[in-house]
Amino acid sequence: MNQSRWSGRTVIGAGFGLLIVTFVIAASSGAYAISPSQLLGVFGDAWRGVDNPSPEHLVFFNIRLPRLLLGLAAGAGLGLSGALMQGLFRNPLADPGLIGISSGAALAAGVTIVLGAAFFPALPRTLGSWTLVTMAFGGGFVVTMLIYGLSQGAGGTRMALMLLAGIAVNALAGAGLGFLSVMATDEQLRSLQFWLLGSLGGARWSAVALVGAVVALALVAGMTLARPLNAIALGESQASLLGVDVERTKRRAVWVTAFAVGAVTATTGIIGFIGLIAPHGVRMLAGPDHRIVLPASALLGAALILAADTVARTAMAPAELPLGVLTAFIGAPMFLLMLRHFRGRM
Repeated sequence: MNQSRWSGRTVIGAGFGLLIVTFVIAASSGAYAISPSQLLGVFGDAWRGVDNPSPEHLVFFNIRLPRLLLGLAAGAGLGLSGALMQGLFRNPLADPGLIGISSGAALAAGVTIVLGAAFFPALPRTLGSWTLVTMAFGGGFVVTMLIYGLSQGAGGTRMALMLLAGIAVNALAGAGLGFLSVMATDEQLRSLQFWLLGSLGGARWSAVALVGAVVALALVAGMTLARPLNAIALGESQASLLGVDVERTKRRAVWVTAFAVGAVTATTGIIGFIGLIAPHGVRMLAGPDHRIVLPASALLGAALILAADTVARTAMAPAELPLGVLTAFIGAPMFLLMLRHFRGRM
């Protein structure tokens, strides 16, 4: 079985190659097409610092590049977080949504959109355009803290309790969103639905800097968990005998996931399936070693987001399809194909 798997270097190299190809295609595609040769000219002009930039230069650097970089950071964060949760739960079907980050962020965003003007009128004056982002991030973080607290049992964090608490709290958040949808005006409902379906359309450099910084820190922190997660894969008792602080590893994995997914969801809305498909696909190719799974999942997640966003921008131009819908359309068939192709190796 091990001989049929790809080596770690091959998987990482393939991930980088796929990401570069996807980035070039995404950068070239859109309502204003930019050929690869023009794209090289754009970078050349930026390097030389021309006084009269071309239309391609303006479109790429002012509109397309922030969106691409936000998608890259978002996909990397979701892919990494999915790998951490699958390693923590020791289940390839685990997803960051199990610990309530997305549902908490969605509920907080719904409260802000529907009830914000009535109950939090001072927030827009204080936070400005960051009001919805801040509230969504805070909501996701608070719900994750709640689920983590409910999962504490005799001897520390119980993963079965965390799973059950996550199911209950996610259902409660869904009920809250349903109630808010009934109360919302038509304009508020459209805004809420647009946010829930996910999009990179609101990309701006400040959001790119925020998400990029958080995801970069999450990648660094996540890689420090690779060896402990490898030990936990053998069982918590065995990991403790090997000198791993299991409780500390669980806590760090949850908080790294909470910060990464919280930052992504707060700025892009809910983008599903990436945290499930990316690490699961990497595991089928390279095996369970988290030293490979974590970075490769980030690379594959980034490539998947860029591919989905390219389709979202171009399939029905000038209209834009919801990114969350596209990730499900792309991710679900890929997931089924991988299950069929690799079922003999699992």
